Amino acid sequence: MIKARGAARRGETDAARALYREALTRFPRNSRARAALDALEAANANPPPDQLDPMISAYRAGALDEAVRHGTRLAEQFPQSFAVHNLQGAALLAMGVLPAAEAAFRRAILADPDAAACYNNLAITLRRQNRTLEAESTYRAVIARHPEYADAHYNLANLLDLAGRPKEAEVEYAATVKIDPGYVEAHYNLGNLRAKRGARAAAIDSYRKAVTLKPDHSDAYNNMGGELLLLDRVDEALDAYDRALAADPDNTQAIVNRGKALVLTGALPDAIAAFRKAYAINPDDRSALLHALFEEAHICDWSNRDQYALTAGSAAVQPFATLPFVDDPEHQYRRSLACAAVKFGAGPESLAKNLPDPAPSADGRIRIGYFSADFHDHATMYLMSGLFREHDRACFDVRLYSYGPAREDDASRIALRRQVDAFTEIGHLTDVQVRDLARDDALDIAVDLKGYTRGTRSSMFGQRLAPVQVSHMGYPGTMGHPCIDYFVADAVALPPGGEAWFSEKIVRLAGCYQANDDRRAIVPDARTRGDWGLPERQEGPERQQGPERQEGGFVFCCFNHTYKIGPAEFDIWMRLLDRVEGSVLWLLRSNEWAEANLRQEAAARGIDPARLVFARNVRHGEHLGRLAHADLFLDTFNVNAHTTASDALWAGLPVLTLSGNQFAARVATSLLHAIGLPEMAVADAAAYEAAALALARDPARLADLRAKLVENRPSAPLFRTADYTRRLERAFAEMHRRRQAGLAPDHFEVE
Repeated sequence: MIKARGAARRGETDAARALYREALTRFPRNSRARAALDALEAANANPPPDQLDPMISAYRAGALDEAVRHGTRLAEQFPQSFAVHNLQGAALLAMGVLPAAEAAFRRAILADPDAAACYNNLAITLRRQNRTLEAESTYRAVIARHPEYADAHYNLANLLDLAGRPKEAEVEYAATVKIDPGYVEAHYNLGNLRAKRGARAAAIDSYRKAVTLKPDHSDAYNNMGGELLLLDRVDEALDAYDRALAADPDNTQAIVNRGKALVLTGALPDAIAAFRKAYAINPDDRSALLHALFEEAHICDWSNRDQYALTAGSAAVQPFATLPFVDDPEHQYRRSLACAAVKFGAGPESLAKNLPDPAPSADGRIRIGYFSADFHDHATMYLMSGLFREHDRACFDVRLYSYGPAREDDASRIALRRQVDAFTEIGHLTDVQVRDLARDDALDIAVDLKGYTRGTRSSMFGQRLAPVQVSHMGYPGTMGHPCIDYFVADAVALPPGGEAWFSEKIVRLAGCYQANDDRRAIVPDARTRGDWGLPERQEGPERQQGPERQEGGFVFCCFNHTYKIGPAEFDIWMRLLDRVEGSVLWLLRSNEWAEANLRQEAAARGIDPARLVFARNVRHGEHLGRLAHADLFLDTFNVNAHTTASDALWAGLPVLTLSGNQFAARVATSLLHAIGLPEMAVADAAAYEAAALALARDPARLADLRAKLVENRPSAPLFRTADYTRRLERAFAEMHRRRQAGLAPDHFEVE
């Protein structure tokens, strides 16, 4: 009886009749079996097999037109036949003749109101006609009748997900796998929804169940690798990607993701090969090409740089990877808009409905939350540690939310904990849980310190952590999404008119937008130039002979990341080495391939590769101390020195930059204005080369610049941390005031 009822619910009426007949053979007096069989016989009135079988055979053979012709004839002869109408509906649905398929399924349901599969097919037909609410109602009706019907739960989940209702969809996928633990795609889709909301461990569990059931499920392995990578379990992620590719060698997304994991291991050539393989398989995957170009920039392989023009449309790639290739704020704005549409999703309307409104704090303080993965010994913290130290805690409740790896023994982290009201680890929380935490903490302002940089979780700001949200210090450009209200800048880094290429409202601080710490320790370097592989300075009266004398031992330096170095800068640098006898270029050691490529590029320009000297990484204070051995810092163009420029100026080393167009290409100009050396920011490449050559030939002028730096450092705005903090606090107070007054965010300036 149980099997018969189940078969009937699934629409398997022939099997149900056979089971009821078998039951009656054994128990002839079973009135319930007799009634059920009679109902099936009366309701279905199916044609005899010799008439129905040709329709079934045609359907199974894919001869849908023929099946429909058989069905039309049989429906006239057997108008109460469930089998005919249901099969007719299935054939019409497969052909895409949706209104007729709907009519056939409705006739089938009239013939057998308990046919769960037919309700399911009707709902599919309604959904394909974009009648979403009717489809949902139909799925829910069949679930109400047959709560253990897994397919209905699964299809309802798909519908809810497509309709932008992921929370409800997740409930239905979970119900599906509870009813049928072997439902592979339900496990997979449940994993996808868990991944989207940041429930990484739960997502991995779902993916593992999917691949256990279906070991060749390439996409499940790929997506599992993505979650493992976000948890910094790189080796496990690589294993997952290898399994994805064993199942499907042409899974380009898995190839790209494997490349990303290889980047984290430092295997850059292997990563580049992976990205280029994905692009070769699918030339439409321009994000794979951009990944390849960005990592080629890291190893200073410029051979394919002209391919950047082909990457238009690669929306899913974080715009940070585009900065080194084009100095164009409009271009970067468009890239951010495209990326944000993928990363964030929700638009202004949904954000407005979901805006938190915390009550004023009991002590009157403005509650500020800073969010980052870099609250440790990191470049951003070298700059910002002074801000946290100087914050006026009587007026501001300052909270840090860290989603980077736990580093409890990190000295910077330990110091930060003492300087703020709260330090909370959120790396294990989903985006929704972070939102709930931030709202429980009643934040007035949430500050994103990462933006589109590696390790970011800026998408959590799409959940609206606070009524005011600010982008500051992390990414030198727009986020391109309405969930970020303000971007902190200054009038030099972002001149008037630059607002056009930002989705945020611009807050311009007097002096410089960049935070700095006026207590950064400089560890005096006891080593000589020779210890670093640099030529010794020429001493004595001959150094004072005329501006045309070529100085021996002159050290040009650039400690920027290698991805910022392009052929335009390098051409100039090599011409300078050629014209300044005995000079060298001191660079930061990044990776072995960059060193080899830069030496090769030098040789191609007629310069002895030995004149490129690479410095190993040392602790930050020691790095500041060794900068005394350099004579002039040469900046890169499309992406300037940011922290590295502040390092140089703090250490007393003059910086020469070219003032570009996009924000990332104007940061060093802002720093130079704020330290009182605006003349060191020039307008074009010719002026840059001429200035560098003149300074290399004029030690007296260079000495004057060094003296001016020493003189200006205590008084110029760049390194007055307390003054900077008060300006930023006034900016936060104005943002908060506008919000409290019911005013929309708008541009403003802070003196």
